[in-house]
Amino acid sequence: MSYIAIFITFVFINNFILTQFLGLCPFIGVSKNTESAIGMGFAVTFVMAIASIVTWMVNNFILIPLDIQFLQTITFILVIASLVQFVEMVVQKISPQLYKALGIFLPLITTNCAVLGIALINVTKNYNALESFTAGISAGLGFLLAILLMSNIRERLDLVKVPKPFQGVPIAFISGGLMALAFMAFDKALLTNLLG
Repeated sequence: MSYIAIFITFVFINNFILTQFLGLCPFIGVSKNTESAIGMGFAVTFVMAIASIVTWMVNNFILIPLDIQFLQTITFILVIASLVQFVEMVVQKISPQLYKALGIFLPLITTNCAVLGIALINVTKNYNALESFTAGISAGLGFLLAILLMSNIRERLDLVKVPKPFQGVPIAFISGGLMALAFMAFDKALLTNLLG
């Protein structure tokens, strides 16, 4: 699979949030304002990209040679947890305001199923190192796109009169569902038409 096809697939066709419904907790929790959404999106993108390449190396240089592939999930979770700790320390040093805005959601990247999902997809699809990195960064950019769009929608919803039962999280889920419907227009036929 070409790198452009991997990019288009993970940003639009198989967007982790809008088509696979992975990573909904930070999607709903952090999308209240654009600054937090951008910070979370870039943090998740960084973790997904680095986790993809590190988990590929761990899988191919440790787990497969030792014939202990049954430890993939737990090993990948440990790698992701370590990377998230690193990202958390960097964000806290670089932008204390963003660190406070992200709150509990930054450590929750560890349990964000989208990060583990891309690591497992890379193994399942037997991607090489560069394809794994491309898939990781593309999935992260798809996450960033979805959370950024949602934050813009939610900021606009704050300015309009929403019926009381739908205020807050309910209207966020309805908006997310409508976004998911829009992303369903991107399918494999689009990829085939674009790339031949």
